[in-house]
Amino acid sequence: MLKHIHFAVTTVILGLMSACSPAAAPIVPASQEGTVTTKSATPPVTENRYRLVMLGDSLTAGFGLAQDQDFPHIIQDDFDTQGRRSITILNAGVSGDTSAAGLARFDWSVGPDADGVLIALGANDMLNGLDPAQTRQNLAAMIEKAKARKLDVFLAGMRAAPNLGTAYGTEFDRIYADLAAHYCVALYPFLMQPLASADGDTIDQTLIQRDGLHPTAAGAARIGHALSDWLASALESPHIPCSSDQH
Repeated sequence: MLKHIHFAVTTVILGLMSACSPAAAPIVPASQEGTVTTKSATPPVTENRYRLVMLGDSLTAGFGLAQDQDFPHIIQDDFDTQGRRSITILNAGVSGDTSAAGLARFDWSVGPDADGVLIALGANDMLNGLDPAQTRQNLAAMIEKAKARKLDVFLAGMRAAPNLGTAYGTEFDRIYADLAAHYCVALYPFLMQPLASADGDTIDQTLIQRDGLHPTAAGAARIGHALSDWLASALESPHIPCSSDQH
């Protein structure tokens, strides 16, 4: 079923990709690329709170949505409602970011007070047709930076659009599972999966904005609720047992 969801989700983005070359098709309109849209999902943090940074692109930043509608805000609201008020979600999404851009800003985006980081990058690498080996290297470098600081690390995956070809798709799609296994970090396999319709084979188009790329407020809410459920468990045991002693 996930294969069908993957095809359906990535099909949503093909309209834009067909209008321009892969190297010019970021997940955010070109006029917004590189714009820093980092925003806190909560009021300023206080002492004795667990600070989890969401490091991502326009999907994390909440492109096209009101300030309180991005999925990091939804996660915070869920945690507060569930009595997990000791957890602060910090939105470090920047529209247009590739994995290289995320790596370049990692140290200042994931500040010294952070306790954990959820890395949700790679979608723009895929849309630009960048070498999956480079995406893998950039994500690995971020994970290593986080582990060197003894941060909890969580990874949110993305999948390749089918028009990029089987070889590219196979190489790109395996990045996240491979890294999660190698570095022993918790993996949420596919960030966009909650937008699948009830039949499991298509994306509910009412959950996608008119640009054909970004979730609506309702779509972001679905992603946020699904992630908060997953994180509630992952945060209890963030350190995945490793078969290798080197990590």
